[in-house]
Amino acid sequence: MLDRLLGRASLKERVAELEEENHHLERQLDAEKERRADAATERQRAEAEVNRLEDRVAELQDRVERLQDEEGESTFRAEETLSRSRLSEVLDRLESFETEPEGVFTAYVDGEHSLPGPVRDAFGDRASLVASAAPCLAVTDDAGLLSACLSVPAPPSPFTEWADAVRLERSWFEPTGKHVVALVRSDLFALGEYDGREQTAFHGFDSELKSQHSKGGFSQSRFERLRDQQIDSHLDRCRAAIEEVSPDRLYVVGEGSVIHEFEDLATATKPVDATGEPDEALDDAVRSLWTVRLRVP
Repeated sequence: MLDRLLGRASLKERVAELEEENHHLERQLDAEKERRADAATERQRAEAEVNRLEDRVAELQDRVERLQDEEGESTFRAEETLSRSRLSEVLDRLESFETEPEGVFTAYVDGEHSLPGPVRDAFGDRASLVASAAPCLAVTDDAGLLSACLSVPAPPSPFTEWADAVRLERSWFEPTGKHVVALVRSDLFALGEYDGREQTAFHGFDSELKSQHSKGGFSQSRFERLRDQQIDSHLDRCRAAIEEVSPDRLYVVGEGSVIHEFEDLATATKPVDATGEPDEALDDAVRSLWTVRLRVP
């Protein structure tokens, strides 16, 4: 009665309505929070699945690339450095290989020109490996039982040949008979006369060579000119020493920048690293000269 007189009844009703409305909004808010939590959980699951699938795709792409590389790039089945007894053993095996006429193929590939057609035909899909091994002696047969590429210390002229046996000469790979090995560096010379592997004579010398630019007296250009003159004088002295011996077979080894000066005298030339005194340097150079690299395509 008093609430109606004072107008409190309508206010209480309004408060009740607002409380009910507020309760309803709280329920809606709780429901929305639950929905958002479920959505966040689902999103995290989806993101995790996307990451897993992306990792799987990357793994498969990497595998495909590796397989393509393996198919597109052949590799040698074996590689070995041969010297002395091991080299003789391998050469013996090659010399013992016999077939019917035109059953075994031999070629010396110099590497300075494109691979000859007969080599491509003989080696088929392995021909690219022969090209990468050149200069080399390449051997195979019509049954695919034999396959080898060997570096050649004293190479013959390029050739290709089908025959009943491997074509090779020991003097291409091993020191045979009387010959001379000359080691030429811009500051050193050593010459050995040999009968097979036995050294029968030795001659060597070194030459003074400016090794650095003087800070006071010379310009850089003058220093280089004087140094070149010293090298030229040293090489003239080396040539005179070789011509005095007048060898029938001469192998010139040493610095790649100078040994080309002796190509008109040499049976073969080969860049090698040989340091130390002339006699020690020559021994190292001779070992390097007669070391053969075997690769199996």
